[in-house]
Amino acid sequence: MINRRGFSKAVGLGTGAAALSLTGPHGPQTASAAPRHEPTTPISASAPAMPSAPAVATGTHTAFSRPKQIRAGLLNVGYAELGPAHGPAVICLHGWPYDIHSYVDVAPILAEAGYRVIVPYLRGHGTTRFLSARTFRNAQQSAIALDIIALMDALKIEKAVLAGFDWGSRTADIIAALWPDRCKALVSVSGYLITNLETNLKPLSPKAEHTWWYQYYFATERGRQAMEDENLRRELTRLVWETVSPTWAFDDATFERTAAAFGNPDYAAVVIHNYRWRLSLADGERRYDALEKRLAARPFIRVPTITLDAERDPFTAPGNGTSYRDRFTGAYEHRTLTGIGHNLPQEAPAAFAQAVLDADRM
Repeated sequence: MINRRGFSKAVGLGTGAAALSLTGPHGPQTASAAPRHEPTTPISASAPAMPSAPAVATGTHTAFSRPKQIRAGLLNVGYAELGPAHGPAVICLHGWPYDIHSYVDVAPILAEAGYRVIVPYLRGHGTTRFLSARTFRNAQQSAIALDIIALMDALKIEKAVLAGFDWGSRTADIIAALWPDRCKALVSVSGYLITNLETNLKPLSPKAEHTWWYQYYFATERGRQAMEDENLRRELTRLVWETVSPTWAFDDATFERTAAAFGNPDYAAVVIHNYRWRLSLADGERRYDALEKRLAARPFIRVPTITLDAERDPFTAPGNGTSYRDRFTGAYEHRTLTGIGHNLPQEAPAAFAQAVLDADRM
């Protein structure tokens, strides 16, 4: 999920990677679940640029083809790829507790518009694996950002539109702030999410703290054991889905497709480290200290950006984006989607895809 404060983040350096030769068809399958139509207009936005993303019902697609794999940095990354191989690149980044299926309806829209769409499993999720058993299962923000830089290097993507929510927003924000030459434009759900550990030590209001219950649960041994237990992990993550997306009528099959990604052998270790690190209850690695110091200074983001807020997401900050507006100093637009919860790309795929198209033309 997003940072407990939701308005601070971090970045990491990219490393090169050798690409594996991989094959496999692209393209999602047709959904079996009854789709729910998303709102077609945000409640806080200027008129969208042309061309417009086609209206699409949530749940129109159910799955990607078998993920590709590529060695990138510390990982063998699993990722979905749609669209023309030489099209402009868009990288869509998921959050917790989600996976690449958050973009199962978004990716075909962007591919049809001519983009090369890359949707990777973050470390600890799905088919992404660490190359070495000796590598620390670190999930601090700069390490995850470096994973995406390494993936771009491996795929020979010099610059891409970066779009994400939750962990994905944080990662995209970091790359846009520290490596703007790699980010053509940014779509960031919940705005500016770069984590500041010192700020995170300060208490919030009791009501706000209550929203983050799972973060404190993960700080305990009981929480760690729950994440390692398949049944308890499914119960916990499904409860989070229901709580943070109160208007999203997803079915069992939709949840189970994503929950399969939580069977990654490193999933519990990565998730627990991420949330404990944010509370300064777990150490990061010294090699990322310089990056974290830069991120703690709340660097400006100068690339063209559209920020999206989900009205029904309990983590959405009040003020219609005003709390983080000063962090974005380039071309900028803010949109709030009414009736939408935390998993914004999957709940409102056309609106998310439209934001990507518009940000790329700013």
